[in-house]
Amino acid sequence: MRNHPDSAMIFCAGRGTRMGELTRDLPKPMIEVAGRPLVDHAIAQLAGVGRLVANLHYFPEKLATHLASAGVETVFEPELLETGGGLKNALDRFTGEAVFTMNTDAVWKGPRAAEVLAAAWDPTRMDALLLTVPHAHAHGHAGPGDFDIGPEGHLVRGRETIYTGLQILRTSTLDDIAERCFSLNTVWERLLETKRIFGAVYPGEWCDVGHPEGIAVAERVLKDA
Repeated sequence: MRNHPDSAMIFCAGRGTRMGELTRDLPKPMIEVAGRPLVDHAIAQLAGVGRLVANLHYFPEKLATHLASAGVETVFEPELLETGGGLKNALDRFTGEAVFTMNTDAVWKGPRAAEVLAAAWDPTRMDALLLTVPHAHAHGHAGPGDFDIGPEGHLVRGRETIYTGLQILRTSTLDDIAERCFSLNTVWERLLETKRIFGAVYPGEWCDVGHPEGIAVAERVLKDA
């Protein structure tokens, strides 16, 4: 699709505390699911995106070496900046008006997630487009949903769909945020007011691997592929 982003920010800086002992001496994106690090599952969903950048903080050397072999650029964060601050800190690495941003604590079964999102991206109407999944196609996720999707694709806070961790975001939405450390939820709240935030639905299966129990669940989902 024309006008879709050709760069992506992969969030790899967190400490992964919910993973317990698994992240005692390993960054969460390097935890293996079905024989591959979580970050490799994320990279596979971004195949075809020209430039990939990841932020690092916890055990950065282990991640930097691995990501370099995959052609991913890295930005070190001396202090954790959360998702919004991490993206803003790396903006000089990107060109274009919008970027993909992606979390690394999930696995997917189905069409390539970035392609699904790019096909739905309309920069004339959207400042953000979030990829969501209905509860029936989400695995390892015990909490409520995050958003409802209106008839024209507008997002509102709700429980019908779960945010998958992948979005397209117009970088200018960060321009007037003065804080150095902030969550992308700050940006979303503003866009909910302007009705410039939209949702697309992933048609495959998605599994939350933000906690140790999610690993076995994800491996079962992938085995059934």
